[in-house]
Amino acid sequence: MKTIGVLCVLAFLQMPAICSSGSTMAAEPAEIAQKILSTSGVKGGLVVHVNCGDGQVTASLRASDAYLVHGLAHSTQDLEKVRQTLGKNGRYGPVSVDLWTGGTLPYIDNSVNLLVISEPTSVSRDEQLRVLCPGGVALFLNRQSPIENRKWTKPRPDNIDEWTHYMHDATNNAVAHDTAIGPLRHLQWDGGPQYSRHHEYTSSVAAMVSAQGRLFSIMDMGSRASIQLPAKWRLRARDAFNGIVLWERPIESWFNHLWPLKDGPAQPPRRLVAVGDSVYVTLGLEAPVSRLDAATGDVLDTYAGTDFTEEILHADGSLILLRGDRSMNPKDYYPKLMICWDEKNRTMKDSEGYLLKPETRHIISLDAKTGKVQWKADFPIEPLTLAADGQNVYFHDWTGIVCLDRTTGEKRWQSEPVAPRESMGYVYGPTLVAYGDVVLFADGRRQRRIFAVSKKDGNLLWQAPHYPAGHAGSPEDLMVVDGLVWCGKIAGGQHSGVFTGRDPNTGEVKREFTPDVKTYWFHHRCYRAKATDKYILTSRTGIEFVDVRNQNWETHHWVRGACTYGIVPSNGLVYAPPHPCACYLESKLRGVSALAPASQRTFSEIAPAESRLTKGPAYSQIGNRKSLLDNPHDWPTYRGNAARSGATDASVELPLSDRWRVDLPGRLTAPVVAGGQVYVASQDTHTVHALNANDGKTVWTFTVGGRVDSPPTVYRGRVIFGAADGRVYCLRASDGALVWRFAAAPRDMRLVSYGRLESVWPVHGSVLVRDGKAYCVAGRSTMLDGGLSFYCLDVATGQVLIERTLYDQKNPQQDVQTLNMPVASTDILSSDGSMIYMLSQAFDTQGNRLQTLDPAADPLERATMQIGEGAHLFSPTGFLDDDAWHRSYWVYGKAFSSGCNWWFRAGRYAPAGRMMVFDGERVYGFGREPGLFVWTHVLENHLFCAAKQADEEAIASVKQWSNKVGRDAVFNRQVTRQTPTKQRLAPNLHWSVTHPPLHVRAMALAGGKLLVAGPPDVLDEDEAYNRPFAGDVKAAKVQQDAAYKGDGGAVLMALSADEGEAVFQVDLPAPPVWDGMAVTENRVYMTTVDGKVVCMDGR
Repeated sequence: MKTIGVLCVLAFLQMPAICSSGSTMAAEPAEIAQKILSTSGVKGGLVVHVNCGDGQVTASLRASDAYLVHGLAHSTQDLEKVRQTLGKNGRYGPVSVDLWTGGTLPYIDNSVNLLVISEPTSVSRDEQLRVLCPGGVALFLNRQSPIENRKWTKPRPDNIDEWTHYMHDATNNAVAHDTAIGPLRHLQWDGGPQYSRHHEYTSSVAAMVSAQGRLFSIMDMGSRASIQLPAKWRLRARDAFNGIVLWERPIESWFNHLWPLKDGPAQPPRRLVAVGDSVYVTLGLEAPVSRLDAATGDVLDTYAGTDFTEEILHADGSLILLRGDRSMNPKDYYPKLMICWDEKNRTMKDSEGYLLKPETRHIISLDAKTGKVQWKADFPIEPLTLAADGQNVYFHDWTGIVCLDRTTGEKRWQSEPVAPRESMGYVYGPTLVAYGDVVLFADGRRQRRIFAVSKKDGNLLWQAPHYPAGHAGSPEDLMVVDGLVWCGKIAGGQHSGVFTGRDPNTGEVKREFTPDVKTYWFHHRCYRAKATDKYILTSRTGIEFVDVRNQNWETHHWVRGACTYGIVPSNGLVYAPPHPCACYLESKLRGVSALAPASQRTFSEIAPAESRLTKGPAYSQIGNRKSLLDNPHDWPTYRGNAARSGATDASVELPLSDRWRVDLPGRLTAPVVAGGQVYVASQDTHTVHALNANDGKTVWTFTVGGRVDSPPTVYRGRVIFGAADGRVYCLRASDGALVWRFAAAPRDMRLVSYGRLESVWPVHGSVLVRDGKAYCVAGRSTMLDGGLSFYCLDVATGQVLIERTLYDQKNPQQDVQTLNMPVASTDILSSDGSMIYMLSQAFDTQGNRLQTLDPAADPLERATMQIGEGAHLFSPTGFLDDDAWHRSYWVYGKAFSSGCNWWFRAGRYAPAGRMMVFDGERVYGFGREPGLFVWTHVLENHLFCAAKQADEEAIASVKQWSNKVGRDAVFNRQVTRQTPTKQRLAPNLHWSVTHPPLHVRAMALAGGKLLVAGPPDVLDEDEAYNRPFAGDVKAAKVQQDAAYKGDGGAVLMALSADEGEAVFQVDLPAPPVWDGMAVTENRVYMTTVDGKVVCMDGR
């Protein structure tokens, strides 16, 4: 830290005054902000304004969507004024403000791009250095000049590295020279999408690289609800240190997104390269190579004659391109077989014509700046083998290794035959690495050997066995780390995990060691390993740090990379892109995650709980005693009650029609209703709204320091909710006055999550309240940032009654049970009156875990553990997960079993669906047809009513049908629509409505009626499968995609709870938000995706 601090001092720039002191008062806030941004040179990211005053300049610092701005106010009065002003102007959210009284800045290390400091303010140099990301800028303002003549830039430290190509650089040695990366302890940032689109088809992550503090990716952003809907490939740029999206460009055509299970393709990751301030990419599968401005995404150059480029390398100012003569996309491909395993096997047959075979390709060398062609050469070239160093270009020509002069393109030598082949599948690729004086080549399909040839003349120097790694045909692991050539026997759980390091010049074994940890090993994830100079980063189960010097392993089963692509170690961080994996589903991270090692920063001790309680003006002054009486027909909390049943005894008369509807800003949460008022949170504006239940008029609003992701809980005249700023709030229901505020986060430390500033330890909006006590959890995962904090607070006073830390300092993964581990993720809490639940995890009222995993237990047996005490409604991915991803669903039961062979099993033994409600005897839901639960892309749904619990005989019947063939094997009886119901589903179905006219996004059970609402179902998935190229089917796909986004209106239905018969249906202008319905006596309230709160009644 001291060395970098000296460098920062030297980075001060003496600049001419931007404007004189005489113009200070006349300068407009927008003008001042523009000068700040232009002087800093920062073109996006996180901007912090310390001592933000009236907030006008602060607001203007958000010059575009590429900026996220946070102001720090010195007084509560300034804070409230700025929040009100920004809220009225519709700017609060992406521009937010909080209180700061000096000392430690409330941001994690290396996260701020621009730090604007207004006097009089004292921010220590160490603090500035800590929070600024490499390349971040500090600017100092004073009262005499809008910008004082001082600016400094934090330099990029020498111990972190970039990742400019798929395999790090043009040599294909996938090793970052980054000594800052270490075992994962902290979340740096995260963002969307939460999942890849589908496990059984093409990976949604095609490429990811990093340069100059930016992270670039190509991802399919199409609907997660159905893989049959159109792909939407996007090139996206983020800030590498905080994840803020800087820009995005559409990619009009890409590889077929329905290509079958784990079959790649392997080449698209080599179509994206970032070097300095330029991005080189093909903006379409058949498009020529373009050079983009890395800061803005603007196209600077398009290189003529480079269409059909399949791979891009950048070496010392030259682009080296591998170009074909036709598209690599299989024309008019569509799955012919519904079961993905069958379809995969079909495409691997040579007779189907989908295998890659030797054919002439063109190598083109261009000047990267001018686009001038330097040379061309034609050869048959095996995919993924093109590499370059300072002197030569290398590749495998399907027979042996070829070397060309990098300056002229002339052939220098060709090796003897090395692992020749005649064909291979789209997903596979060998690996060729140029290192030192040798060229290394690994082939794992024919001979499973490593070959080393001399760079000088191509002579074979040595060869050795190449261990099986990766999975499902992923490219070969071959890396030079710490001066040795490494490969590991890590492909399957049955493999030893031994790593062997060989001398690159002789092949002599220099080091060899096996894992020193005892844990469950799955198959290696469907991508190759990568490395740093110290660690090989494998993914036998999650991400393992294999220390090649100390010869030890550290596991992280709770995080993994994207299929086909994997992870990116860069910038002192590990980037894990979205994946479709159902292993450790209640514990594993989702979305794009940037993970950091243990911080070198020493923070002060965590403040005692009593000092984190702030008493507001309404403390001990709750008025309107009538509100203290609970109305049994109110809907005072998320899903109506602590059990989250979504059911009420209130009756609803039909037909329903609008009583009122009002507009609110931003994305809305579900509503709650109590004491004659409707409460809803606007997530984007961090604001809770209280509306009059009779006419929708605003009663009060209350704005906080972070998103409120779910509605508050109303209890005896108080409104209690958590927020992403790490605090729990209690307001007086009558006027929104603050009763108390409790800092549940152990420290005030912020990071960027899904494009907004949040506490490292956020709290869900919906707080569980029971008997005058409020229960909540702060944090994101037991695996990160010190774990989770469980609290029980006194509702009246805010005092802490119970505090528990959910984190095992010894090893939070010690109870791994095959592909399950103790619940590590958070969710809205629920309760059945005796226990408290977070996902499947049960707690007693003292915050103690009640369920443990037996590491020796069978995962199938775990899936059957659904009946008896402790059965409750939960989702392994959380109540708020609205992506409709094909491997997520809700369960009314006790347990969930993760893993590719078990994730769907709980849904066989317990009622399960996309969304469900329940009463005393039955569960009502919307979800996948039982015969289409797994291994298929046809996702038809049904509405149903089932018994809450199955009997032992029914469970035994389904277990017998499953007929497992080995602990980790695929089950040999595929459940289909033809499977008898008693063999595919244990709970008894009272009724089932197939092909309902809507996709349910909101549901409630009231007075013997099941109310459901959602976008219309316009696509028949069976027809889409049977007639994929028909014009009406293509049109229906586009229409369905639009409907999911809210562009096709919505349907509200009422069904008889006893029979499932539709008794009412009406069209709505827009669909409800996820789970966005509440019911009171003869009224239905909904929040909709177009920002409206709607009240309907049966007048």
